[in-house]
Amino acid sequence: MTYQAVIFDLDGTLLDTLDDLAASVNRVLTANGFAIHPTDAYRWFIGDGSAILMERALPSDKRSPEIVAACLQALLDDYKQNWHRATQPYDGIIGLLDELQRRGRHMAVVTNKPHRFTGLMIDYYFRTVPFRAVLGQQDGIPKKPDPGQALAAARAMDVLPAACLFLGDSAVDMKTAKRAGMLPVGAGWGFRPHRELVDAGAALVLDHPLELL
Repeated sequence: MTYQAVIFDLDGTLLDTLDDLAASVNRVLTANGFAIHPTDAYRWFIGDGSAILMERALPSDKRSPEIVAACLQALLDDYKQNWHRATQPYDGIIGLLDELQRRGRHMAVVTNKPHRFTGLMIDYYFRTVPFRAVLGQQDGIPKKPDPGQALAAARAMDVLPAACLFLGDSAVDMKTAKRAGMLPVGAGWGFRPHRELVDAGAALVLDHPLELL
Protein backbone atom coordinates (compact mmCIF):
# COMPACT_ATOMS: atom_id res chain seq x y z
CA MET A 1 0.00 0.00 0.00
CA THR A 2 1.13 3.56 -0.69
CA TYR A 3 0.73 5.63 2.44
CA GLN A 4 -0.41 9.20 1.91
CA ALA A 5 0.41 10.72 5.28
CA VAL A 6 2.65 10.45 8.34
CA ILE A 7 1.63 11.40 11.87
CA PHE A 8 4.58 12.03 14.19
CA ASP A 9 4.95 11.92 17.93
CA LEU A 10 7.13 14.78 19.20
CA ASP A 11 9.31 13.90 22.23
CA GLY A 12 11.60 11.00 21.39
CA THR A 13 10.54 10.96 17.74
CA LEU A 14 11.06 14.35 16.09
CA LEU A 15 12.96 16.00 18.94
CA ASP A 16 15.41 14.78 21.55
CA THR A 17 13.94 16.64 24.51
CA LEU A 18 15.28 14.38 27.25
CA ASP A 19 17.96 16.65 28.71
CA ASP A 20 15.74 19.73 28.97
CA LEU A 21 12.80 17.83 30.45
CA ALA A 22 14.98 16.04 32.99
CA ALA A 23 16.71 19.27 33.99
CA SER A 24 13.41 21.09 34.52
CA VAL A 25 11.90 18.31 36.63
CA ASN A 26 15.08 17.94 38.67
CA ARG A 27 15.11 21.67 39.43
CA VAL A 28 11.54 21.38 40.73
CA LEU A 29 12.44 18.36 42.85
CA THR A 30 15.47 20.14 44.30
CA ALA A 31 13.46 23.25 45.11
CA ASN A 32 11.01 21.11 47.08
CA GLY A 33 13.65 19.08 48.92
CA PHE A 34 13.14 15.84 46.99
CA ALA A 35 15.79 13.57 45.51
CA ILE A 36 16.54 14.03 41.82
CA HIS A 37 16.90 11.35 39.13
CA PRO A 38 19.60 10.67 36.53
CA THR A 39 18.69 11.97 33.10
CA ASP A 40 18.35 8.48 31.65
CA ALA A 41 15.61 7.60 34.16
CA TYR A 42 13.34 10.13 32.49
CA ARG A 43 13.09 7.88 29.43
CA TRP A 44 10.57 5.91 31.48
CA PHE A 45 8.75 8.92 32.95
CA ILE A 46 7.98 10.70 29.66
CA GLY A 47 5.14 9.85 27.28
CA ASP A 48 1.87 10.19 29.18
CA GLY A 49 1.72 13.95 29.65
CA SER A 50 3.30 16.43 32.03
CA ALA A 51 1.17 15.59 35.07
CA ILE A 52 2.11 11.91 34.90
CA LEU A 53 5.75 12.86 34.30
CA MET A 54 5.77 14.94 37.47
CA GLU A 55 3.94 12.27 39.45
CA ARG A 56 6.40 9.57 38.41
CA ALA A 57 9.36 11.74 39.37
CA LEU A 58 8.06 12.46 42.87
CA PRO A 59 8.78 10.12 45.80
CA SER A 60 6.06 7.48 46.09
CA ASP A 61 4.85 8.94 49.40
CA LYS A 62 4.69 12.50 48.03
CA ARG A 63 2.17 12.03 45.23
CA SER A 64 -0.92 13.58 46.74
CA PRO A 65 -3.05 15.58 44.30
CA GLU A 66 -2.01 18.80 46.03
CA ILE A 67 1.75 18.10 45.78
CA VAL A 68 1.49 16.89 42.20
CA ALA A 69 -0.50 19.97 41.17
CA ALA A 70 1.92 22.40 42.85
CA CYS A 71 4.99 20.69 41.38
CA LEU A 72 3.36 20.46 37.97
CA GLN A 73 2.79 24.21 37.90
CA ALA A 74 6.40 24.77 38.94
CA LEU A 75 7.53 22.41 36.17
CA LEU A 76 5.50 24.24 33.53
CA ASP A 77 6.90 27.57 34.70
CA ASP A 78 10.47 26.29 34.60
CA TYR A 79 10.12 24.50 31.28
CA LYS A 80 8.63 27.63 29.71
CA GLN A 81 12.01 29.30 30.21
CA ASN A 82 14.25 26.33 29.40
CA TRP A 83 12.66 24.08 26.76
CA HIS A 84 15.22 25.01 24.07
CA ARG A 85 18.51 24.75 26.01
CA ALA A 86 19.63 21.34 24.71
CA THR A 87 16.69 20.08 22.63
CA GLN A 88 17.43 19.35 18.97
CA PRO A 89 15.87 17.36 16.12
CA TYR A 90 17.25 13.86 15.85
CA ASP A 91 19.82 13.19 13.14
CA GLY A 92 18.00 12.58 9.86
CA ILE A 93 14.70 14.17 10.87
CA ILE A 94 15.13 17.34 8.82
CA GLY A 95 16.08 15.30 5.77
CA LEU A 96 13.08 13.03 6.29
CA LEU A 97 10.64 15.93 6.57
CA ASP A 98 12.10 17.63 3.51
CA GLU A 99 11.81 14.48 1.41
CA LEU A 100 8.26 13.72 2.56
CA GLN A 101 7.32 17.26 1.59
CA ARG A 102 9.00 16.83 -1.81
CA ARG A 103 7.05 13.61 -2.36
CA GLY A 104 3.77 15.32 -1.56
CA ARG A 105 3.03 13.37 1.61
CA HIS A 106 0.89 15.05 4.24
CA MET A 107 2.30 15.39 7.76
CA ALA A 108 0.93 16.05 11.23
CA VAL A 109 2.06 15.96 14.86
CA VAL A 110 0.10 14.33 17.69
CA THR A 111 1.67 14.39 21.16
CA ASN A 112 0.82 14.25 24.85
CA LYS A 113 3.04 17.30 25.43
CA PRO A 114 1.02 20.37 26.48
CA HIS A 115 -0.35 22.07 23.39
CA ARG A 116 1.28 25.45 24.08
CA PHE A 117 4.76 23.92 24.23
CA THR A 118 4.04 21.78 21.19
CA GLY A 119 3.23 24.84 19.11
CA LEU A 120 6.28 26.74 20.35
CA MET A 121 8.62 23.88 19.53
CA ILE A 122 7.19 23.20 16.08
CA ASP A 123 7.49 26.90 15.22
CA TYR A 124 11.05 27.04 16.56
CA TYR A 125 12.51 23.86 15.08
CA PHE A 126 10.30 23.19 12.05
CA ARG A 127 9.05 26.57 10.92
CA THR A 128 9.17 25.70 7.21
CA VAL A 129 7.53 22.28 7.50
CA PRO A 130 3.90 22.36 6.30
CA PHE A 131 2.32 20.25 9.04
CA ARG A 132 -1.41 20.05 8.37
CA ALA A 133 -2.21 19.56 12.06
CA VAL A 134 -0.22 20.07 15.27
CA LEU A 135 -2.11 18.65 18.23
CA GLY A 136 -0.78 18.66 21.79
CA GLN A 137 -2.46 17.77 25.05
CA GLN A 138 -5.40 20.04 25.87
CA ASP A 139 -7.85 20.11 28.76
CA GLY A 140 -10.98 18.12 28.04
CA ILE A 141 -9.46 16.15 25.16
CA PRO A 142 -8.35 12.57 25.90
CA LYS A 143 -4.63 11.90 25.61
CA LYS A 144 -2.99 9.14 23.61
CA PRO A 145 -3.49 6.17 23.49
CA ASP A 146 -7.03 7.41 22.92
CA PRO A 147 -7.21 7.62 19.10
CA GLY A 148 -9.22 10.85 18.96
CA GLN A 149 -6.37 13.24 18.20
CA ALA A 150 -4.83 10.90 15.63
CA LEU A 151 -8.18 10.64 13.87
CA ALA A 152 -8.59 14.41 14.02
CA ALA A 153 -5.18 14.77 12.36
CA ALA A 154 -6.23 12.38 9.59
CA ARG A 155 -9.35 14.44 8.97
CA ALA A 156 -7.27 17.64 8.87
CA MET A 157 -5.08 16.02 6.21
CA ASP A 158 -8.14 14.72 4.34
CA VAL A 159 -6.85 11.15 4.30
CA LEU A 160 -8.30 7.89 5.57
CA PRO A 161 -6.77 6.51 8.78
CA ALA A 162 -5.65 3.39 6.93
CA ALA A 163 -3.57 5.60 4.63
CA CYS A 164 -1.59 7.02 7.59
CA LEU A 165 1.65 5.90 9.18
CA PHE A 166 1.93 6.74 12.87
CA LEU A 167 5.57 7.12 13.93
CA GLY A 168 6.39 7.18 17.63
CA ASP A 169 8.86 5.93 20.21
CA SER A 170 6.64 4.39 22.90
CA ALA A 171 3.99 1.77 23.56
CA VAL A 172 1.52 4.64 23.93
CA ASP A 173 2.13 5.60 20.30
CA MET A 174 1.81 2.05 19.00
CA LYS A 175 -1.48 1.58 20.87
CA THR A 176 -2.75 4.90 19.53
CA ALA A 177 -1.96 3.88 15.96
CA LYS A 178 -3.66 0.52 16.30
CA ARG A 179 -6.78 2.01 17.87
CA ALA A 180 -6.95 4.61 15.09
CA GLY A 181 -6.56 2.02 12.33
CA MET A 182 -3.16 3.36 11.26
CA LEU A 183 0.14 1.58 10.65
CA PRO A 184 2.19 1.65 13.88
CA VAL A 185 5.88 2.35 13.19
CA GLY A 186 8.43 2.48 15.99
CA ALA A 187 11.08 5.20 16.26
CA GLY A 188 13.92 3.05 17.52
CA TRP A 189 16.16 6.09 18.07
CA GLY A 190 13.83 7.46 20.74
CA PHE A 191 13.41 7.08 24.48
CA ARG A 192 12.11 3.51 24.75
CA PRO A 193 13.64 0.13 23.77
CA HIS A 194 12.75 -1.80 20.62
CA ARG A 195 11.15 -4.59 22.67
CA GLU A 196 8.54 -2.23 24.13
CA LEU A 197 7.56 -1.10 20.65
CA VAL A 198 7.34 -4.63 19.27
CA ASP A 199 5.35 -5.88 22.27
CA ALA A 200 2.92 -2.97 21.83
CA GLY A 201 2.22 -3.92 18.22
CA ALA A 202 4.73 -2.05 16.06
CA ALA A 203 4.51 -3.28 12.48
CA LEU A 204 8.19 -2.39 12.16
CA VAL A 205 10.81 -0.56 14.18
CA LEU A 206 13.25 1.77 12.42
CA ASP A 207 16.80 2.52 13.56
CA HIS A 208 17.10 5.85 11.70
CA PRO A 209 14.50 8.37 10.49
CA LEU A 210 15.48 8.10 6.83
CA GLU A 211 14.54 4.41 6.85
CA LEU A 212 10.91 5.55 6.76
CA LEU A 213 11.34 6.55 3.14
